[in-house]
Amino acid sequence: MGQNEAIQMKGITKRFGSTLANHNVDFEVREGEILSLLGENGSGKTTLMNMLSGIYYPDEGEIFVRGNKVLIRSPHDAYELGIGMIHQHFKLVDVFTAAENVVLGLKHKKSRKEINDSIEDICKKYGFDINPNQKVYDMSVAQKQTLEIIKVLYRGADFLILDEPTAVLTPQETDKLFAVMRNMRKDGKSMIIITHKLHEVLSVSDRVTILRRGEFIGTVPTKDATEQSLTEMMVGKKVELNIERPEPVDAKERLIVQHLSYVSDEGVKILDDISFTAKSGEILGIAGISGCGQKELLEAIAGLLHIRDGSKIDYVKPEDDSVLSLVNMNPRKIRQMGVAFSFVPEDRLGMGLVGSMGMTGNMLLQNYADDKSFMKMKKQAKQKAVKVKEKLDVVTPGINTPVRKLSGGNVQKVLVGREIGSNPTVLMTAYAVRGLDIHTSHTIYHLLNKQKKKGSAVLFVGEDLDVLMALSDRIMVMCGGKMNGILDARTATKEEVGLRMTKIQEDGGAGHE
Repeated sequence: MGQNEAIQMKGITKRFGSTLANHNVDFEVREGEILSLLGENGSGKTTLMNMLSGIYYPDEGEIFVRGNKVLIRSPHDAYELGIGMIHQHFKLVDVFTAAENVVLGLKHKKSRKEINDSIEDICKKYGFDINPNQKVYDMSVAQKQTLEIIKVLYRGADFLILDEPTAVLTPQETDKLFAVMRNMRKDGKSMIIITHKLHEVLSVSDRVTILRRGEFIGTVPTKDATEQSLTEMMVGKKVELNIERPEPVDAKERLIVQHLSYVSDEGVKILDDISFTAKSGEILGIAGISGCGQKELLEAIAGLLHIRDGSKIDYVKPEDDSVLSLVNMNPRKIRQMGVAFSFVPEDRLGMGLVGSMGMTGNMLLQNYADDKSFMKMKKQAKQKAVKVKEKLDVVTPGINTPVRKLSGGNVQKVLVGREIGSNPTVLMTAYAVRGLDIHTSHTIYHLLNKQKKKGSAVLFVGEDLDVLMALSDRIMVMCGGKMNGILDARTATKEEVGLRMTKIQEDGGAGHE
């Protein structure tokens, strides 16, 4: 083991039944470096890191920490070795303060002042900004992520694994996180960052390790890499990375939303006086930090939420341009008119698909109440399943294999492909490429553009601002449940969109088009 290597995994193999998740993987992290871990969905990245953080145990292979062979059989073992993982979905207790979350589960007895002082020392050292006495339920997404990192550092971690850390951050918050990571690197900390955003890989990491189909492909210095070269290593072939943006043709209003407001069952105003139009043959991007109302906006249009009096949602029928109100209409009727909604939740199976059914069964669910014979519907569902499997390269033993047996990325392909394949008049999609690899993501961007060219009005909620700006024709920015401007995506800057995501502008949300 080299002098500079902090952690080394040698010949790591992990099986789940007949599925080989990792095969003979060699992996190393050096002292005081930021290493990016890349790979397509199902390439074994998360499995490999779960073995390093004690969630799984390898079937074959050895792990060395600072030259010593170790056994990591639990997250506690990992912590004892200075290894901590910051998961994409936070593991915090909402009703506790930051300080209470930091020490939760620890046996040492320290006074509240000692704990707060230690947290403040960590903040000063690395550039964090957090109030130890603030309740988690009062925190922004970025603050919760900061707390998760502080929690790991407080417990003495020298090696940090960050899983998709920028997925829900604004560009400004991402820059701040990267500045903190660089400060931690200066202090000798080693970090592994799992991300699908290649521009971030090139911005923050020292080296990049690539996995493909569970096997180690190689490690390259970031200074010698490009987005194109990394993508080719990930997928094993040349991939065109440019996102197409065809000009809208004969754009006509298809959806007219006026003064849309929604208050939750708890009395919280989630949507506040939203007005906009969506046009045929264009992609309207919807930008905003997590929890600012984008998802609820699409759910309200799809008929999944009961909206307030005074709200107007008008659908302009393409066949005769007649106007129909969608306000509090039955969701199935809205779908039958050609308004499709695809939302990729954190729990893809719990909210999106039936895990015990195969692809065919889940396609069938979309139209099970239509006035057609069951055999005819089943035949169409089977044809659609085959089409989605081929177009999105869904890795499955067969279209009737229960989708719960597929990897998360492949489950998502089924979920998104089902909606895109229905050729709707209005297609609303939220987080369509959440957690997907670059190759599959570009396939979905291509399919969205295909719907746009066919004349669909596409509403696209995305997490990656660069993609949102490259794919969309116009961008509606949301901030705290309000509309904060509609911008021309061809002329707007990333900084302008990011600023509107966090602060209401004086122009009253008018923006520019």
